[in-house]
Amino acid sequence: MNNTIISRRTLALEFFHLLAFAVCAVLLLAFGWVEAAELERIPTRPADARQGSLFLKSADGTFAVPVLDTDVTIDVTGIVARAHVEQHFRNPSDNWQEGIYVFPLPENAAVDHMKMKVGERIVEADVKEKAEAKAIYRQAKSNGQQAALVEQERPNIFTTSVANIPPHGEITVEIDYQQTLRYDAGSFSLRFPMVVGPRYIPGQPIGKSDSGWAPDTDRVPDASRITPPVIEPKEGQAPINPVQLKVTLDAGVPLADIASPYHAIKVTRPSQHSAVVELADGTVPANKDFELTWMPAPNQAPQAALFTEAGKDKTYGLLMMLPPTTASKAVRLPREVIYVIDTSGSMTGPSINQAKQALEMAVSRLSSGDRFNIIEFNSYAASLFPEAQPASVDNLNRAKSFIAGLRAQGGTEMAAALNLALNGKEDSSRVRQVIFLTDGSVGNEDELFKLIESKLGDSRLFTVGIGSAPNSWFMTKAAQAGRGTFTYIGRIEEVKEKMAGLFAKLEAPVVNGVRIDWPGTVEAWPARVPDLYLGEPVQVSFALDPTARGDIKVSGMRGTTPWSASMALDGADAGHGLGVLWARKKIGALVDRLRDGASEDDIKPQVVALAIEHHLASKYTSLVAVDKTPARPADADLKGGAMPTNMPEGWDHGAVFGELPKGATDSTWHLLLGGIGLLLAAVLRLGACRPAFA
Repeated sequence: MNNTIISRRTLALEFFHLLAFAVCAVLLLAFGWVEAAELERIPTRPADARQGSLFLKSADGTFAVPVLDTDVTIDVTGIVARAHVEQHFRNPSDNWQEGIYVFPLPENAAVDHMKMKVGERIVEADVKEKAEAKAIYRQAKSNGQQAALVEQERPNIFTTSVANIPPHGEITVEIDYQQTLRYDAGSFSLRFPMVVGPRYIPGQPIGKSDSGWAPDTDRVPDASRITPPVIEPKEGQAPINPVQLKVTLDAGVPLADIASPYHAIKVTRPSQHSAVVELADGTVPANKDFELTWMPAPNQAPQAALFTEAGKDKTYGLLMMLPPTTASKAVRLPREVIYVIDTSGSMTGPSINQAKQALEMAVSRLSSGDRFNIIEFNSYAASLFPEAQPASVDNLNRAKSFIAGLRAQGGTEMAAALNLALNGKEDSSRVRQVIFLTDGSVGNEDELFKLIESKLGDSRLFTVGIGSAPNSWFMTKAAQAGRGTFTYIGRIEEVKEKMAGLFAKLEAPVVNGVRIDWPGTVEAWPARVPDLYLGEPVQVSFALDPTARGDIKVSGMRGTTPWSASMALDGADAGHGLGVLWARKKIGALVDRLRDGASEDDIKPQVVALAIEHHLASKYTSLVAVDKTPARPADADLKGGAMPTNMPEGWDHGAVFGELPKGATDSTWHLLLGGIGLLLAAVLRLGACRPAFA
């Protein structure tokens, strides 16, 4: 009798909990996301994106926003690139306007210069602590002064705000940054991202601090700053935000192949060592990443490079050294491979096809002694097997059927997938590898990095970036936290080549225990060189005592084979902007300490001081420029604000957003359906139990 009463009360309580959950879902649907649903593009005229007007509709009616075009020039010298980005904010309306544009840059970009051009006037930006820079900008905007503000939201997401663009006028913001290039398996690559894809925003809404489509949440407190409005592609309307791009390449060695896998290019070759690369179409929409790759001529690939630059009281430098690739393979240990595949709404279309084909190839490479499992995730995470199983013929056939049935839908709950994939255990008898295929379209990156670090154990996490605009910061940082490496696959034709490169890394001995002996007092980043995989170089930014002389010695183990090499400091080539690169690396390392429990009160002053010394935008500093003379009349209103972006090429707007935000967003629609489903399940369960209560 007592048991029956307890069961009734328990089930009744469960029923009302689920009822409350469903009611909350309906309330969120009604109130929490209405602003995002009301924002849309109003068709005006067939669009040359450089002409005409762009209108957005809000609850207050239709309003015009500024339009943008971007010119990019990148100069590459050796293993360093210096980029100059000009953002032209044009006002086609009769009103004074503000433009706020959220845009991506490379995840390792050191943004160290900005200026604003108004007609013939040029205003150089100052670096200020973030809150101070924001206050300066807002005051200038209120005073009618023309002003520009560049803020870092993530290492690869920035916001440019431009105040008081005159009617039918233009203000240009020029941004300069420096970055190191990626060198892998004998090939250099340069990536220029062009669009911030919609991000999945988990957590409970806590309000809205900016103009993005998503509210801030307890897990992503700046969500409204990284979710710019997104234009829904419509027939007859050209994409917005056109880009011109030019790369001047001085490789320092004779060049063989030069290619751009995602854009048509035209290449001029002034010499064996150099090239000028331009977009064949002249202008392209900002809707997918630009990538340029080049290979040195046979037998010309550099095995080492060393650049130095004299600073005020330090010698700044950049070292790249490639371990040998000819050592014999180590004895192959049995592997446990966990494949994780993103099947969220943002993967709809080409991305899910690329991911499925890559996963099929990966599974087919398993040996009979290996164990494996597959985890898919969207709004939820689920695995093929309860735990890793032998790579038997029967299990592999089950895996192929599972992969064939995968469909893209729902949100991007990566945390659930990582919790399933990472077990936190140590086992020296086998190699445990986690292969993570995703576009990385999430806003809670720091939360995920912390989870990876805490649960990694002896696993190694390899990220595979899928699609036209992957979240490069998440992909590289997750691989770094997971002591693995990362790969990009931007189109189906690349799957075979890119996955073969990844397999070579997975199956070759790792270079570990890398040690660098310096000829003087040094501060180098990364402070500890990570494990290196086949074809990957040691790459370190350093600041040495200017009196240092002698050799830099690098050593490590490749499998069971010792390796060492050295370079003479006096033989270094002259470099430029190396202090900025070093400071950017150090700032990243300081900010990373926050995930380990360091106090922001301790970290923030160090970052601010370093960023101001090297004139850098950072988590805590921004670049601000103000024209001293007021331009907008006191009686003229200021219109506009958040500027929309394109949907990344290949993404399905309906699958990501639908009629309400979903897919790469915190899906209200799925929350509602989930709540209703749970409610119905509770009703059915309660009904099914009634005979026992009679």
